[in-house]
Amino acid sequence: MDKASGSEQANIYDIARMAGVSIATVSRVLNNSGKVSEKTRRKVEEIIREIDYTPNAFAQGLGLNTMHTIGILVPTIADTYMSSAVSYVEGFLAREGYHCLLSCSGFLYEEKKLQTEMLLSKHIDALLLIGSTYAGRGEGPHETDYIREAAQKVPVFTINFNIEGENIYCTVCDDRSAVYDMTMRMIAAGREKILFMTDSKSYSATKKLQGYLDAVKETRLPGGEDRIVYVKNDIAFVRDFLREADLPPFDAVISTEDGIAIGAVKYAAAEGLRVPEDLFISGYNNYPIALACEPELTSIDNHMDQICRHTADRILARLKGTDQYMPHKVVAPYSIIERKTTAFR
Repeated sequence: MDKASGSEQANIYDIARMAGVSIATVSRVLNNSGKVSEKTRRKVEEIIREIDYTPNAFAQGLGLNTMHTIGILVPTIADTYMSSAVSYVEGFLAREGYHCLLSCSGFLYEEKKLQTEMLLSKHIDALLLIGSTYAGRGEGPHETDYIREAAQKVPVFTINFNIEGENIYCTVCDDRSAVYDMTMRMIAAGREKILFMTDSKSYSATKKLQGYLDAVKETRLPGGEDRIVYVKNDIAFVRDFLREADLPPFDAVISTEDGIAIGAVKYAAAEGLRVPEDLFISGYNNYPIALACEPELTSIDNHMDQICRHTADRILARLKGTDQYMPHKVVAPYSIIERKTTAFR
């Protein structure tokens, strides 16, 4: 038996893992609900006795449906993607009687780790991390070890990034394919000098960049690396940057955020360029501002509402013990919403 998780450190999740059952099953045994087979009950009770586990009110509450709290961690709530995702997930979970505890970690490793530990101390049933900043910068597993440690205590779910580990369940959009598709459509429409603009080197942004580079390489267009631009996600800043920066000629812009793309639209207007005749422009996320833009912005829709709904469903299935098989990673579809800033053939 795994003594490391026994005694004072043991919790209901340790018992479930050691017995090979769901936490809901352990809760039923603790509460003597009578909904467990005699064989399974004996197995769970044997583990409880061996590790000298004493159930507390929290553990018993899981079986009585009294805790029902999900911890949600985001880097910042000021970001439109983060705030929208939190709103969707919280709404889906609230309808099933679950409460959410929200914390903002910022982007520094120590704060991410600290806020994760804080949420765990609140006896949450599961932890949800939203945003690819939690995948780290590819500098080694130490960047994400705190997430795997959290998964030893509660189920961990992620949106917009993938991380390997037991008891971790990820939902991502196929960002690489989405930008690859957008780039190929622009190339098919005769655009050969495509600028790629992003504000990040996150997991998601890196996948998007890979899609752009793959398309450029496949079609043997020159200067792909020369046309990668890192810029602040601010409409006015992007407009002024494009007017002042010494960039190679470009006839199209693919951006990883709608705000960056609208900055390119403002640049075109300031320079007297026609969109889309002189310049194709596309964004990402398909936010409402894509419709408020003039001309209306072509954008990649990552179907955030569907991603959040699917994540909430997986959280509920895991906690209720109704999941027969839950894959580690689910890749959600995307759609290219063409409007007036492109003219595909």
